Amino acid sequence: MPAAALSAKQEWKRYGLLVMAAGIGFSFASLMTPAVGLFMGPLQDEFGWSRTLLSSGSLIGAAISLLLSPLFGALIDRFGSRRLALGGLFGTSLAIASFSLMRGAEYEWLLIWFAYGLVSMTIHATTWTTAVASVFKSSRGLALGVTLAGSALASAIVAPLTNWLIEDFGWRAAYVALGTGWGAIAIVLCLFFLFDARDEQRLLLKVNKEKAAEAPNLPGLTISQAWRDSSLWRVAIATLLTLSITIGITVHQVPIIVDAGFSRTNAAWLASMAGIAGIIGKLVTGTLIDRYHVRWVGGLTLASTAFAYPLLLESFSTTTLVIVAMLVNGYAAGTKLQLCGYLTSRYGGMRNYGAIFGFMSSMIALAAGIGPLLAGITFDLAGNYSVFLICGTAISLISGALVFSLGKYPEWVENDEPTVQSAVSAT
Repeated sequence: MPAAALSAKQEWKRYGLLVMAAGIGFSFASLMTPAVGLFMGPLQDEFGWSRTLLSSGSLIGAAISLLLSPLFGALIDRFGSRRLALGGLFGTSLAIASFSLMRGAEYEWLLIWFAYGLVSMTIHATTWTTAVASVFKSSRGLALGVTLAGSALASAIVAPLTNWLIEDFGWRAAYVALGTGWGAIAIVLCLFFLFDARDEQRLLLKVNKEKAAEAPNLPGLTISQAWRDSSLWRVAIATLLTLSITIGITVHQVPIIVDAGFSRTNAAWLASMAGIAGIIGKLVTGTLIDRYHVRWVGGLTLASTAFAYPLLLESFSTTTLVIVAMLVNGYAAGTKLQLCGYLTSRYGGMRNYGAIFGFMSSMIALAAGIGPLLAGITFDLAGNYSVFLICGTAISLISGALVFSLGKYPEWVENDEPTVQSAVSAT
């Protein structure tokens, strides 16, 4: 029989170090998104590349993720997060450092992004959310929030850190430092502490087959059931729409702030403040969704950026309004991936979470590719980001409405067999 569910306090005592390792791992996986904007100026100055080209690098990684995320998610379901994460962290560290070797040919930029996109597949959000969601139940929302705060941590640290590295040591040294330094920390933590439910069960089997039953049971939808589930489709569409705008603005946030009249240094620090707001957003949202239905919390949070984006328009932007807009956007941006992971686990269960969230990751990848590219094209054609920001306002409202329309949570009933499950409407 499955072991009794742990309380929130017991979960954190038992798996808190796993959350820390996953959070740092995800921060490393997330660092390139806020870093790209800092490298745009130096690369433009040295090689004369357009912002569209500089934005298109992330499109390659997004295309790879779009195609392969479900496959890697299925591999995580089969082998556990640990095995994929350790190799992926090492490969991604080398790929980031290899950007320092560029000599000005456009194909070098594209090839290195291809290599980065391929090896980083193993450290996308699916890896970390699968590990955490597989062992947390009572405090899953907060645990996912702390884990995915890794991306907000990256946003808070990467901008000023990268700006300092570029100004004092050059952009080549900055790529090496970010890749090998941050990557080494993530590898060490995951080596010692990253063990998800499948890893735990595998280790228990080696020690004592009877104790293996204590490992968390993982009920949920089959793949075919997930494909037909309207709630999961609403989550996927909302995620694609809202992250297209969010990631586009995150990648271009330093140029956007500079265009509003700030210096590069002040723009980097403001981007850092937005990252700190994102951390707060994840922790607050995680606490709230463990207590209240996510359609209220998520719907209002996603819709809130409809207030922030117009404040960044050139006709409205003042120092105060830009700061307010970046803080609101940072707070909301910090919750979007967290909401997707939580909603996937609640409406799809954990039986095939990796594969289902792998599909969600394909939507995230598509958003990561088209968002920055559209923002770059908008700037190159119009000389500003106004059209992109206006579209973002409408998309925020649509995404919030999709989440708000979700129904009651399924109640997953665990049986003696880990692969048997049923979904009963929650009362």
